[in-house]
Amino acid sequence: MNNFRNKGAIGAILDEYEKAILELIATIQDFSDFDLKTVIDAETKDEDCRSIQSILTHLVQSGYTYVVEIRKWLGEEIEYRDKEVFDNVDDYIIALTKMFNFNEALFSDHPNIQLEEYNLEKRMTVRWGQNYDVEQLYEHAIVHILRHRRQIEKFKLKLSQSSTQH
Repeated sequence: MNNFRNKGAIGAILDEYEKAILELIATIQDFSDFDLKTVIDAETKDEDCRSIQSILTHLVQSGYTYVVEIRKWLGEEIEYRDKEVFDNVDDYIIALTKMFNFNEALFSDHPNIQLEEYNLEKRMTVRWGQNYDVEQLYEHAIVHILRHRRQIEKFKLKLSQSSTQH
């Protein structure tokens, strides 16, 4: 990623979100279909964090959810997307790219969107109960990708350790 968007804060948000997704893609691109589906954390109560596949499914759906939350806050009639489970990394890479494009479209459709909202009553309350303005929700979205990329990197270590033990 050598080009920067020239759209001020919106450009910076999109550049950093795209960078986080590209780093995630670089992390996952070499996983086999078997590794993708392997349950690595059978102890967790979080169904979205058992395997690389479940994490990626969660990340794609979440990326769409952020846009849906903002569009609903703007008064649009739009439905949440169902989770889509894929059986290989290439399909997840395509899904992550489409999800990012969906995010970019928000700012194309609303080029003058207000990123910051200081009046707490005017902020959006998202379906998981927190209150955000647009900028905060995108900061959350970016860090969400980074946190799960880190988790996948830890899963990658566990996979390599288990394959050397067999």
